[in-house]
Amino acid sequence: MRTFIGIDLGGTNVRVAKITEDGQIVAQVKGPSYGTEGPEKVMGNLKEMIREIPDWRECSGIGVGVPGPVNTKAGTMVLSTNLPGFTGYPFADELSKEFGMPAFLDNDANVAGLAEALVGAGKGLSTVFYVTISTGIGGVLVVDGKTVSGKHGFGGEIANIIIDRDREKVNYLNVGAIENEASGTAITRKGREAFPDKDVPHAGAVFDLADAGDEKAIAIIDGMKKDLGQLFATIACVCDPDIFIIGGGMTKSADKFLPGVIEQFKAMSHQAVHDTPFVIATLDEPGIIGAAMLPVSNGI
Repeated sequence: MRTFIGIDLGGTNVRVAKITEDGQIVAQVKGPSYGTEGPEKVMGNLKEMIREIPDWRECSGIGVGVPGPVNTKAGTMVLSTNLPGFTGYPFADELSKEFGMPAFLDNDANVAGLAEALVGAGKGLSTVFYVTISTGIGGVLVVDGKTVSGKHGFGGEIANIIIDRDREKVNYLNVGAIENEASGTAITRKGREAFPDKDVPHAGAVFDLADAGDEKAIAIIDGMKKDLGQLFATIACVCDPDIFIIGGGMTKSADKFLPGVIEQFKAMSHQAVHDTPFVIATLDEPGIIGAAMLPVSNGI
């Protein structure tokens, strides 16, 4: 069975793995990424780690997942907030020349969705939309095994979709952007505002208060359900996927909000799409597996 190199590169840490085409990790090395020290340091470290992988020369290609939007055709980062100096850097080309095999680059949320589409919950389906709900909210459309990133690398970047123009201004995102209204960070913020005298370290504390019958907490969670339901209804209008796959840290509380999200989705979408399944992501390591799937997705 063919194998590929998958790289999960963040601003702090990096993982490099040898992965089979059906998504099994057979070897892996981890370490600091030196993300703030510039391309020369980061790339030198990456190359050393790839050479630590047993029999790396047997691999058929390299895939890299990075934080931020990517020009997948050029193999470059469009925006590199967590990796200074990498905007426009010929990332994929350099790895390809160094190791003599094709290399590909994509956004970390995109590769997680790609993994779920190819070897996870969406395996065998033509049109998959993956949404990650965690600190932020991200997404990716995968059609026939390929991520749809668009001309500028922003395809599937759903965080800035407006669900209500009458909300408060929070940060650089649009007023009423879904990330500022329904992410884990948003629920934590709303919980701290509603309960200034309570300890609200994370979104789970708001769910716990809602479970205990607190009306203010219930209102926050009900608002989240409605906002996410509108988001999914909007996505369905654009691409009508075979399946919605939900990943990210907030899935730990999915039983407390997902049924309500589906109910709201049906209330705001065409009846024809009401049978679209919503499932929780199944893979334990979607980021690094998805990175390794990039060569597969590109026909290697």
